[in-house]
Amino acid sequence: MTTTYALLLRGINVGGHRKVPMAELRALLEGLGYGDVQTYLQSGNAAFAVPGAERSDETVRQTVEAAIEKRFGFTVDCLVRDHDYLAAVERDCPFPAAGLEGKQLHAFYLSGPVDEQRFAGLDREAFRPEAFALGDRVLYLYAPDGLGRSKLGEALSRPALFKGLTVTARNWNTVRKLVRMTEVAQPDGR
Repeated sequence: MTTTYALLLRGINVGGHRKVPMAELRALLEGLGYGDVQTYLQSGNAAFAVPGAERSDETVRQTVEAAIEKRFGFTVDCLVRDHDYLAAVERDCPFPAAGLEGKQLHAFYLSGPVDEQRFAGLDREAFRPEAFALGDRVLYLYAPDGLGRSKLGEALSRPALFKGLTVTARNWNTVRKLVRMTEVAQPDGR
């Protein structure tokens, strides 16, 4: 059995710090025995197949994080998600993704579940037309002017909101690309 995953690295290759060249990341993943390794952009997105016995997202994440620290000499928080999860994030988006530009919609992937209570102190109406919605270990952000100009995105960047969790955001173009990258390696052609 083979399972395909996407790897989402948090906070690398920003401002010349914590450099993880994608060619070296591909080599590292291949060295772990993973196949069909691909990377996307320089911001830390990869897809790969894990052959053999089924492994959990968490087991693969721990293996990759340890290998990155050993190879590059610093810790990088990672999230690992399988194809089915990524496809569900795309499918279950509560915003009209088909009619939006990729920069207008973002998925904040989370290491664990969150509930509405975390955001009780956030006045959602004050940020309109920007909005967010929660899903399965994901927060969807609609920011019509893009994340860089988003006041709601800035408010959601407060560390206290996601205390205890690893969070990494991807624009909708990347969300879709990761679904397609993991789909290619599906053994049953899904």
